Amino acid sequence: MTVLTLLHTSAAHVPVFDGLRDRDHPGAVLRHLVRPELLERARANGPQAVAGELRGLLGDAGGPVLVTCSTLGAVTEGLGPALGVPVLRVDRPMAAEAVRTGPRIAVLATLGSTLAPTGELLAEEAAGRPVSVRTRLVEGAWDLFAAGDTAGHLALVAEAVDAVTDADVIVLAQASMAGAAPLARTRVPVLSSPGPGLAAALRLRGADAVPAPRGHSGRDRGKVGLMERKAEQTQPPPPEPDPIPAPFPPLPDPGPVPRPVPPVPAPFPEPDPVPAPPGPAPVPQPGPLG
Repeated sequence: MTVLTLLHTSAAHVPVFDGLRDRDHPGAVLRHLVRPELLERARANGPQAVAGELRGLLGDAGGPVLVTCSTLGAVTEGLGPALGVPVLRVDRPMAAEAVRTGPRIAVLATLGSTLAPTGELLAEEAAGRPVSVRTRLVEGAWDLFAAGDTAGHLALVAEAVDAVTDADVIVLAQASMAGAAPLARTRVPVLSSPGPGLAAALRLRGADAVPAPRGHSGRDRGKVGLMERKAEQTQPPPPEPDPIPAPFPPLPDPGPVPRPVPPVPAPFPEPDPVPAPPGPAPVPQPGPLG
């Protein structure tokens, strides 16, 4: 069974994805890597500053990789060809669903470093279709999350969700925000990334599904559907089966089968003639009297 490696920048994500696995994908094997220091350096120096460390960390993944940090998603996904394995950012399936839902997209994030990568991802998934993306940073929510106040963090995010107007869909840019969706009262669709991201990553198999390197157009870049189709197309066709030999050589045509002629019965023999019955015995004549 293929092992899916998940790269996190917060240990809080481990039980979230294990719970989704147990509920929706029982039997799937997940391997968790938790590296919070990568996010800290990426926030300070930019995501490309940690590309080398990411390459070394994931070099022995040996199978598909799911990146659950939106700040690191683009740079890690771009390492797929060098790593030789498919790498998927967790928010890509969510972004694809968002552009299908409607052109007016509201993006909420708790980290400023997430807003630009998410906007670029939505543009890639739109692939030239007109979309209007508005972003908002939920002030103070990340501090609560970092302090372990999950309830306070989610309450602030849900409040920000309900404040959104004039949008076709609301995108929660970070996996840590997913728990706010059921708390919101808005009628606008609210999308989060963990569920669809995990489902898409578990469908990836082998290194044939590596996405295109960063810099390609949104239509050509390693989208989930493209990765899956490419993996299918690169599989060699099954060999033609050998012909099954006949068990015995064919018999020669014997030609028309003669129909047997029944024998003609011999005629009955003529019966022997019946002899005439004997006549009466002659009566002796008396002699002369002397």
